[in-house]
Amino acid sequence: MASEFPPASVKPLSEEIATLLKERKETISIAETAAGGIISASLLSTPGASGFYKGGLTLYTLESRIAFAGWTQETIKNYKGPTPEIVSGLADNVRKTLDSSYTICESGTAGPTGGSTRNRTPGYVALAVSTDQGTYTKEVETGLGGDREKNMVAFAVESLKLLRDVMKGDAKL
Repeated sequence: MASEFPPASVKPLSEEIATLLKERKETISIAETAAGGIISASLLSTPGASGFYKGGLTLYTLESRIAFAGWTQETIKNYKGPTPEIVSGLADNVRKTLDSSYTICESGTAGPTGGSTRNRTPGYVALAVSTDQGTYTKEVETGLGGDREKNMVAFAVESLKLLRDVMKGDAKL
C-alpha cells in the first residue's frame, strides 16, 4: 500500500501556499537539503503549480552546493553544519538565479545520527525564506530524535509555515 502523499501534515500548508501564490501572481523556488525534495514535490502536487513554481534544487551534498548554489572550496572548508546564515545565503542565491518572488531553503540534521553541536543534533533545522524585502530565518528543533522520515516531513512543514507567515506578514526580519 502506497503512503499518503503529500504527507497529511504538509498537504494543507502546500495547498494554502499554492492558493496564495496563484491569487497574488507570485512565484516560488526551493533549495532543500535534509527534506530531500518533499517541499518541492508537495507544491508540485497542487494543480496549477506550473503557474507559480520556478524550480527547485535538492542540495544534499557539499559538491552540489558548489555546482548549483554558488559555493566555493573556501565555503566548504569553513562549513560547520547548517545555520541560519548558510540557509539565508543559499536561499538568496537561488531566488536571484531563478528570479522568484520567494525562495525557501532548509538545512538540518534528519538523523538517525548526528553530532555533538546543536546544529548537528537530529531534529535541528535552519530555515530561510528569501524575498525582495529581505531574508527571514528561523531555527527549529523538532523533538523527534533520530527518526529520519518524521524529521524530513517536519522540516518541510516548518519550512512551509515560515513561508506562509512571511506571505501573510506575520514573520519578522
